Amino acid sequence: MNKINKEELEVISEVSEQASRRNFFKKTAAYSMSALAAASVVAPVAVKANPNIKINPEDDLNIMHEKPWSLKFGDDVTVNKYGMPSPYEHNVTRRTTPILSSGNYRASIAVTPIQDLNGIITPNGLFFNRHHGGTPTINPNEHRLMIHGLVEKPIVLTMDQLKRYPNVSRIHFLECPANGGPEWRGPQFNSIQFAKGFMSCAEWTGVYIKDILKDLGLKPEALWMLAEGIDNSHMGRTIPVDKVLDDAMIVWGQNGEALRPEQGYPIRIVVPGWEANLCVKWLCRLEFASEPFYAKEETSKYTALKHTGKAIQHFYANEVNSVITSPCPEKPWTDLKKGEMVEIEGLAWSGMGTITAVDVSFDGGKNWVEAPLKGLVLEKSWTRFSLMHEYTGKPMLLSSRAVDDAGHVQPSVKNERAAVGIEGVYHRNAVHTWEIDAKGEVTNVQILS
Repeated sequence: MNKINKEELEVISEVSEQASRRNFFKKTAAYSMSALAAASVVAPVAVKANPNIKINPEDDLNIMHEKPWSLKFGDDVTVNKYGMPSPYEHNVTRRTTPILSSGNYRASIAVTPIQDLNGIITPNGLFFNRHHGGTPTINPNEHRLMIHGLVEKPIVLTMDQLKRYPNVSRIHFLECPANGGPEWRGPQFNSIQFAKGFMSCAEWTGVYIKDILKDLGLKPEALWMLAEGIDNSHMGRTIPVDKVLDDAMIVWGQNGEALRPEQGYPIRIVVPGWEANLCVKWLCRLEFASEPFYAKEETSKYTALKHTGKAIQHFYANEVNSVITSPCPEKPWTDLKKGEMVEIEGLAWSGMGTITAVDVSFDGGKNWVEAPLKGLVLEKSWTRFSLMHEYTGKPMLLSSRAVDDAGHVQPSVKNERAAVGIEGVYHRNAVHTWEIDAKGEVTNVQILS
């Protein structure tokens, strides 16, 4: 420790004569930086030890006194071989409900706490899950990928052989086509996590399927590809070859590490921008054919019944969409005072391109103001937007509306219902609205006019 001169000792001794540590810092500001540094080390102990010191009510006791964690050694670096969140973040978890389950939690969904996320990358431990037969535990050394059908050279690949192809890493969102589906007749969940948490965004590492097909040779009559998983349900979906030859991937990495078991370990499909049900997990087979396979998940499920009585089938891209994540029912404005500035923040995304603009309305869509985009703006990825707002305490209807570079504009609830009716639960992308009352409490509502 450096020696403390007489002048510095005088500074330290003045602590016992001060009414608060705040005044102490004000008075010592004129002294040398070395004196201030020495005082800041000794002052908390001196204040704590002197019972005669009266604390100013305006002072924060959390900064006046040393905390237990600053007076003892922390954990060794060997305590957690795999890093874990702070125990104080125990409420930031995926959640589920029996309403979203098919009789058990093996065929169910666990939704992402988008209200608690920062940036555009979802941590692997919070990425939304949708299972049809539970999570299998697969030995990658025994797992195989078969590619056959209308290809010149059918093949069976080990994981090591698959990873010899040139890999790419891309950031894309995955969204269940039922995201927002519970809202099709009106708000059912007063929660952003359950209303809009059927989605996440990650950096995916793998190989473009088109690069594998360069070696195998795709026959001209091959127009469709079936992707099948090796889980208990043998989940399968049909994907048009045009999309396969564009940007569909087989991935083994997510956010810099291997896929988690619930995300399809050791490999899964990622079909950027298209409904996540196509992104088959635990991938074991790709078969090419001239016609769709009409699997269960594209006949009895994942179709949209229109008001005419006919159903829409083979519609894949997730439409332009957005939602305000702060405020929301989980993050209200109840602690704000009139005149305080607060950031309105949200997420926008489009499976048809790149977000170019997001508007925010304070009156349920009668008037709009453009909100700046923030951070990375990528194709078929989450995009952050935010707007600073002076809180007035007046009730408001807070909405957001996104636009992408293909010219698609997020529709109103009225326009969406006119186009696709109210029966279908899939691909609901109407403008979402929060009602904020005079107390700052937030409620999920719909604007129908």
